[in-house]
Amino acid sequence: MAKAADISSKKLISLAPDAWVQWVTQRPEVVAKEILGSEFQWINRETDVLVKAYSTTHGDFLILNELQLRYTAQMPLRMRACAALAQERYRLPTYPVLVNILPPPSTLTIVSSYEQEFLGLRAIQDYRVINLWEIDAEIVFQKPLPSLLPFVPILRGGGEASVVQRALQLLRADAQLNQLESLLAFFASFVLDTPLIQQIMRWDMAVFRESPWYEEIEQRGIQQGTRQQLIRVLQQRFGEIPHEVEVRLEGKNVEQLEILMDDAIAVSSLEEFVSILSK
Repeated sequence: MAKAADISSKKLISLAPDAWVQWVTQRPEVVAKEILGSEFQWINRETDVLVKAYSTTHGDFLILNELQLRYTAQMPLRMRACAALAQERYRLPTYPVLVNILPPPSTLTIVSSYEQEFLGLRAIQDYRVINLWEIDAEIVFQKPLPSLLPFVPILRGGGEASVVQRALQLLRADAQLNQLESLLAFFASFVLDTPLIQQIMRWDMAVFRESPWYEEIEQRGIQQGTRQQLIRVLQQRFGEIPHEVEVRLEGKNVEQLEILMDDAIAVSSLEEFVSILSK
């Protein structure tokens, strides 16, 4: 029986850990010493990767890498908690990095710090934010950054078929990288037609299901489908729907959308639905 492909965040970073830590810190003198355990009590996610790094200026320190499919409003608190737990466990300064893979809904603003004040006491945690859609695809080939090869299609300038094929050639040329082909195929589906992707590369959803993002992608697909169905019901009943209403539906989960679906069927006007949506 073939061994299951490992396309976890830890596997991706371990492909070239020195190149990765230099990229996320923007310091060429930093080197990776070890990938550490990132299981902290009740927190255990495959998207977290903790790297012990070293620089001649700062000595040993930790780089907390969080690879998030899409930014959520809970991420600042999560970055604060994980950074504190990592520092407590290993007794080293911690440099937290949040890598967002896909853009969030337009209703969310990405922030790079957690701040809270309660009863006169303040809690603050800064972290670096890297949005992959803002990264030039050419950087992946120049540095090189093999950890980012599967994400080339969603990088800036990476959506052309020729650029995707260039990434594919590099994956197939290395035994350590070729198992990432299905991950590349998935992200290529955001920018290229499915028949073209299936023609030029291996599309194996069984492999992609090993990804730490599969469950989240599957859930978001259900959420998106429910949202589109709700919009169609509103359009059938009340005609054209203001863009503002569609935007406000983006942040709703499946359960909330299903409740709003019942409301959309029951109300007698779009204004009445908007009033319910505003509550």
